[in-house]
Amino acid sequence: MISKTGLKTASDLTDRDEAIYQALLAAIVEHQLPPGSRLPEEALSGVFGVSRTGIRRVLQRLAVVQMVILLPRRGAQVATPSVEEAKEIFQTRSLIECANLPHVLARCQSTHLAALENLIRQEQQAHTDGDGPAAIRHSAAFHIQLQAIAGNQVLTEMVTSLTQRSSLVIAAWGAPWQQGCRCHDHERLTMLIREKACGPLADAMRQHFGHILASLRFERGGETVPDFASLFAGTGVKG
Repeated sequence: MISKTGLKTASDLTDRDEAIYQALLAAIVEHQLPPGSRLPEEALSGVFGVSRTGIRRVLQRLAVVQMVILLPRRGAQVATPSVEEAKEIFQTRSLIECANLPHVLARCQSTHLAALENLIRQEQQAHTDGDGPAAIRHSAAFHIQLQAIAGNQVLTEMVTSLTQRSSLVIAAWGAPWQQGCRCHDHERLTMLIREKACGPLADAMRQHFGHILASLRFERGGETVPDFASLFAGTGVKG
């Protein structure tokens, strides 16, 4: 809402900040802004039509969730997880997500299974279409929705954050063809959920994360400056 003076209210500014935050976060998670990409405040300010102060607020939020790093005299850039951090992220996911599986099975209904199977179909279609961002998005959603079945909001938020950081790891260290998880792993997990086979399900989940770790190639790339105007042209944030 615009005030009588014609100035934007605090609510307007908060909404705009959130929209920019979500746009940048999605671009990072979906590998459109790869690790090491520089995020100049001036360039982003022009693309989104906001002040550098507004951009700085958003970048600081992204730094808090470890998706961006802020470097003295060099500005912000998309974070590049270290080799050790990459391994720890997937080890932590394995511990948390496997431990929660008994609670998932205890609450799982046919509607939950249908939703998971729908995500797998969407993920498979994205791979078929060569739509990397969509494949990553559906892959992450599969894990988040699976863990959310247990009804533990705090754990679901943790898994959501870890899937975002996992995507950053895959962007930094994955093979060029790698987009999210392997669809057939998700199919096997869903089959075991349907069978209520907790032991085999936990083993399959651990193997799933092991497959991802084994596929990573720990070779670091260089910094880049993306074409922000093209990347965010369709976000509708500027105005």
